[in-house]
Amino acid sequence: MKKITLLFLSVIIVSCGVKQTQSMLSNGDYDGAIINAVDALKTNKNSKGKQDYVYLLEEAFAKAKSRDLESLSLLIKENNPSNYERIFNLYSQLHNRQERIKPLLPLQLLKEGRNAIFPMDDYSDELISSKNNLSGFLYANAKKLMTSRNKMDFRQAYDDLAYLDKLNPSYKDVRALMDEAQFKGTDFVHVYTKNETNMVIPTRLQDDLLDFSTYGINDKWTVYHNNKQKNINYDFGMIVNFRQINISPEQVKEKQFVKEKQIKDGVKNLVDANGNVVKDSLGNPIKVDNMKTITVSIYEFTQFKSCQVTAKVDYIDFRTNQLMNTFPVTSEFIFSYIYANYNGDKRACEQDYYQYFDRRAVPFPSNEKMVYDTGEDLKAKLKGIITNNKFRR
Repeated sequence: MKKITLLFLSVIIVSCGVKQTQSMLSNGDYDGAIINAVDALKTNKNSKGKQDYVYLLEEAFAKAKSRDLESLSLLIKENNPSNYERIFNLYSQLHNRQERIKPLLPLQLLKEGRNAIFPMDDYSDELISSKNNLSGFLYANAKKLMTSRNKMDFRQAYDDLAYLDKLNPSYKDVRALMDEAQFKGTDFVHVYTKNETNMVIPTRLQDDLLDFSTYGINDKWTVYHNNKQKNINYDFGMIVNFRQINISPEQVKEKQFVKEKQIKDGVKNLVDANGNVVKDSLGNPIKVDNMKTITVSIYEFTQFKSCQVTAKVDYIDFRTNQLMNTFPVTSEFIFSYIYANYNGDKRACEQDYYQYFDRRAVPFPSNEKMVYDTGEDLKAKLKGIITNNKFRR
């Protein structure tokens, strides 16, 4: 019974695969049909159950080859260099399709007593010729783009050269041209700070904010510098303007409260409503937990100090000296430290609270330290602004 079930399932799976392949063939997805058929024929290729795949593969191969050759004929007659990539891709497709089928050959058509027909051609000369034509076209087009003053043209040249380098490694001076296109297509951004407050901004904070190596935001076409470098014309500026710094007074808040809890304090005899000891069936007194109430008076002290830094980030277009955009930023750091004393039984409060009983008052952080400690939040918000607001759309 188990063998019959497995056989039935196998027939269903094959049938579904054949129908899907037939559908691809009918819809003109010849290569999809070829891939399906080849995958199905990798095992037991000469079995009766796989015959439908052989017929489908033969038909799909013939139609795919015919369509590609017709397209090639038209493209070659047009004699347009912009067709070189399409021509090369078609020859590659013809070659790769043959290579996909070759390991399966020969494939038998059992009812007809013959092998399926797959005419194979050597496209090596056409592949080399079309690749050379495409390489020359890409190179010339990139060189032409690099005569421009538009960074977008350099970026397009870089992409063409990168494709050429993958297609035809070590072609002429492509690597050197890629470096040049990368540099000339890059937007360089000068980042610096301004202090418009009446307070001293810690040098460490400014250095941390401008250390863009920790931000991970340099991308393929945008580089941020906090120190101007020679021989670089900066396209944009990003200014972090500190507008206001508010630091609260040092405060100590006091709070007193009482905690109460019932705890077990040994055992006692169970008594009834009349005060008589209750006994079990053997005449022994029944024992129950002896509960008692404990209390603790807690004196809690909270040291508190806060710092709020308000800033704005300006995007400047150095090419026009125009303000592009402004983004407000507010960051806050709060120093809060709790310690406590108690009278009574500390078991009446939660164990998590015990840590505060072991503490004593600590010195408040300096104003400079408070301002510096806003830095992590400020950096996160600054990174968010840069990530979500590119200089070029």
